[in-house]
Amino acid sequence: MITRAGRQRSVQDMGHGDHLCLAFADDAEQRRVVSAFVSAGLERRERVLYFADQNAPREVLGWLRSAGIDPDPFLISGQLLVTAAADSYLATGSFSADTMVASLRQELADSLRAGYSGFRVSGEMGWALRKVPGAEQLAEYETKANEVFSGHQASAVCQYDARLFAPAELDAFDQCHPGAVELAEFHAGAGLRLVPAFRSGQRALRVVGTVDYQATEVLEDALEIALGWPGDVWVDMSELAFIDLAGVRALIHAANRLPAGRRLHVVDLAPLLSQVISMVGWDEAPSLVVGDREATA
Repeated sequence: MITRAGRQRSVQDMGHGDHLCLAFADDAEQRRVVSAFVSAGLERRERVLYFADQNAPREVLGWLRSAGIDPDPFLISGQLLVTAAADSYLATGSFSADTMVASLRQELADSLRAGYSGFRVSGEMGWALRKVPGAEQLAEYETKANEVFSGHQASAVCQYDARLFAPAELDAFDQCHPGAVELAEFHAGAGLRLVPAFRSGQRALRVVGTVDYQATEVLEDALEIALGWPGDVWVDMSELAFIDLAGVRALIHAANRLPAGRRLHVVDLAPLLSQVISMVGWDEAPSLVVGDREATA
């Protein structure tokens, strides 16, 4: 979810102390993040744990092999462990926030004692939807786990599949984390970045920088992808520096292409730009909803 500038972090930029939420709705995106997170830990001589759920451990190991990483030496040495949620989060047959936090603390201590440079862990959280005993403690666990990582030689990525979790659930669990994993950019130029993300548990397009006549086409391409997402389309402008009339027209055109019942929400737009849209009457389009930064703060 996008709530404030700077909260999104590239998985390649993660370091000790990071506890990030990965919300995703695409299998390829999950594989990309997992492979990058695990491989970076192995390269830095950190001990890495992975708790699988929707995917079998062998599938996760297959991702690493496809990314050019041979996991076998790391598995043999004990630097890498890939196991199932049933043997980790639910090892006792139920889930306990305090027990799991204590387990992570012990894993961190054991990793450092063994001479590793740090400890990192990633888990697929879909098990919590199976109504296992203690699953209602998940938000409590995510909040308490922040203390395990903050200020320590440890990092974590908690994975939430947006196709499984309801938007309100996704939003609540995201808020338990200090930050979120930034998804792969649609476009990255000198003055503009277009990044898929989540807002209030819904897929969103995050616009960072300047949209001028040179960038209108790439904005249109990104909006075309967003129109293919289910439900309403959210365009987050909280990090927009400037958008010209051609860029605004691209937003209007995208909104007008939505079928009845769907809306394009342009949120956190600078108040002056909201006023311009209102003055020319573009906000009267039934499929367009515009909210300025003061209204959505």
